[in-house]
Amino acid sequence: MDKTLLFFDHDCREGICGTCSLVINGNPHGPLSSTTACQLTMRYFEDSATIHVEPFRAKAFPVVKDLAVDRSSFDRIVAAGGYVSTHVGSAPEANSILVSKEDADLSFEAATCIGCGACVAACRNGAAMLFLSAKTSHLGLLPQGQTEHIERVSKMVHQMDDEDFGSCSNAGNCAGACPKDIDLGNIARLNRDYMKSFFKKRKSEG
Repeated sequence: MDKTLLFFDHDCREGICGTCSLVINGNPHGPLSSTTACQLTMRYFEDSATIHVEPFRAKAFPVVKDLAVDRSSFDRIVAAGGYVSTHVGSAPEANSILVSKEDADLSFEAATCIGCGACVAACRNGAAMLFLSAKTSHLGLLPQGQTEHIERVSKMVHQMDDEDFGSCSNAGNCAGACPKDIDLGNIARLNRDYMKSFFKKRKSEG
């Protein structure tokens, strides 16, 4: 019996790994907001409905086969951020470094980004600014991430450009498609931090 194999990515099936990179009925992860493709059940669709399933479409996410795309560009952006300097040894006392509740909440919200790439697939320019801003914000909002913060932002932005992602035009489609509701305010924070890195570099060069 002849069987047709269809390739697609999946892993946790709990909406936390970000591998289910599918466009369903024209929407990254499907038409249900704040939901990954693996958490979108057939109960959401009407009986006998026609469902169109496609891979993510973005220059920086080449299609590997069928519905599977290569999102390793995200890994290279994160790797470009380098390291975080901190003291080693025994764990410090929990209250030795104070973090305001506002910063802690914002950092945690940014850290919920699962790197699925829906923001890129939804953007008409194929930009990765929402993803990048989430990754820089969740470290940059905490005191432990301050030492290399400005340099980290600069390196990750340059790597993003090298990966052929498009530019951000502030349309907001990325936030609308994000299954974890990452806020657009992170992009504004990223832009401010990148300007700081630009002027810091100019000052150091005299």
